[in-house]
Amino acid sequence: MSAVQDDIVVIRDLSFGFGKRVIFDRCNFAFKRGKVTAIMGPSGTGKTTLLRLIGRQVAPRAGSVVVDGEDVTRLPRAELYELRKRLGMLFQNGALFTGLSVFDNVAFPLREHTRLPEAMIRDLVLLKLQAVGLRGARDMMPAQLSGGMARRVALARAIALDPMIVMYDEPFAGLDPITMGVIMKLIRMFNDSLGLTSIIVSHDVQEVSAISDYVYLISGGKVIGEGTPAELEISKSPWVRQFLHAEPDGPVAFHYPAPTLADDLLQDAT
Repeated sequence: MSAVQDDIVVIRDLSFGFGKRVIFDRCNFAFKRGKVTAIMGPSGTGKTTLLRLIGRQVAPRAGSVVVDGEDVTRLPRAELYELRKRLGMLFQNGALFTGLSVFDNVAFPLREHTRLPEAMIRDLVLLKLQAVGLRGARDMMPAQLSGGMARRVALARAIALDPMIVMYDEPFAGLDPITMGVIMKLIRMFNDSLGLTSIIVSHDVQEVSAISDYVYLISGGKVIGEGTPAELEISKSPWVRQFLHAEPDGPVAFHYPAPTLADDLLQDAT
């Protein structure tokens, strides 16, 4: 397999923003087939927006977003919808349908996008719930679940259609250490055993680094650093070191831009 074929998502010269605010300024990304790739960076830098660009919930101002050989920026609507069936998504906090049971939440994409008989859908749902350890919770409602259980149900739903790519938007947010470890194990296990490609957006440096094959660090509209977790750990970049080691001040300044304190105080005095 060539290097190009090995890249399941290729983003070139990506530019995007909201009004005058620049989110991405001619950025490049390449996500390897069958690998776990993390997108990290400070809040508000466009990590979740990047997932939306891959699924074309939003369109770039410039550049290309190629998913499995298809430029999603140019796909007609019908073909785009077909491509989206091959993309799984774990939303922040799970985003389960509150009026549906655990079983019906996982069954939803199968009922919506396939013509499988209900008996086969039942078997598939039970298999997915078994994989996340929650087959016994199939009749519970989302309000009855803990945060970790809800996240695992959402993961079962994300893989219901056996997608080629699963995108995870802050999968560890708000989880206790034990549940976080479970989700980490499931992400890595599903990626390897099902032949998936995983793209993770997260702030959790240690957890993401432990399961990722490659990491992109973004800030200020640019890719500030990239490489394997081991490569980033020894990076000389001040920005990379600040983020990975949670330093409060550095390239990302502690103080929001402002006049000097002395100037402000003198101005107030007059």
